[in-house]
Amino acid sequence: MDSLNQSIQLVIFDWAGTVIDFGSRAPAAAVTGVFASNGIEVTDIEAREPMGLSKREHLIAMLSMPSIGDRWKSVQGRDWNERDVDAMYEAFVPVQLEAIHQHASLVPGFLDVASQLRHRGVQVGGTTGYFQAAADAVLRSASEAGYEPDVNVCADDVPQGRPAPWMIYRAMEQLSVFPPSSVVKVGDTVADIQAGLAAGCWSVGVCDSSSLMGLSQTVYESLPPNERTERLNHAALAFEAAGAHATVGSISELPKLIHRIQEDALSYPHILET
Repeated sequence: MDSLNQSIQLVIFDWAGTVIDFGSRAPAAAVTGVFASNGIEVTDIEAREPMGLSKREHLIAMLSMPSIGDRWKSVQGRDWNERDVDAMYEAFVPVQLEAIHQHASLVPGFLDVASQLRHRGVQVGGTTGYFQAAADAVLRSASEAGYEPDVNVCADDVPQGRPAPWMIYRAMEQLSVFPPSSVVKVGDTVADIQAGLAAGCWSVGVCDSSSLMGLSQTVYESLPPNERTERLNHAALAFEAAGAHATVGSISELPKLIHRIQEDALSYPHILET
């Protein structure tokens, strides 16, 4: 893109850890729960490592970790197979839906962010690795809290979830938005960043509420200032290592960043200093 000004038409947000569920606790809790039901103890860090993938692919990615595969074989007496994945995913669905109900609050400041973007004529959309029933549950909760995106796409709507770009492209298609450089993808996982880059969009990581941070709002706010800063920097570095164009400490900083992209960035894909 040669223009000095970027006309941003659409911002696409991830859901858990970005718009709702500070710390992305619902997906992690559901994953650890379904492994525990099979006698396999996994850590929160292990549960979060593939975060952002479709949930079935998330389970496969975890089972494919050598350490978890060894634990499975030790408990089950054999290697895992596709039938195990099918059974785990079937058990995972109700656990995930219950976890969503427990962690469905909007991230503080998000409603104001969405309002500011729409006031500037920017549309807002959502993409998620959740399956359809979970995506519907999230959308209902957000609607009750006063937020409805202009478009919402889940992993079941496309042939392949993140890090593939298809959910982003589906959202762009439904809103008749192009080119990709007029779109900003905002998320809280490395897979979000990768999907945005694959789609040719601006790709932005949000740090404080992210799965990479992995803390409830209460715990996060109770951290000593030095530790909080260190954790924020760690999340930002992980996003930058994945190729993010920029990061924001919290979602409330996004409108200012969008303004910089529109007014200050030299050309796509310019890396903004944050």
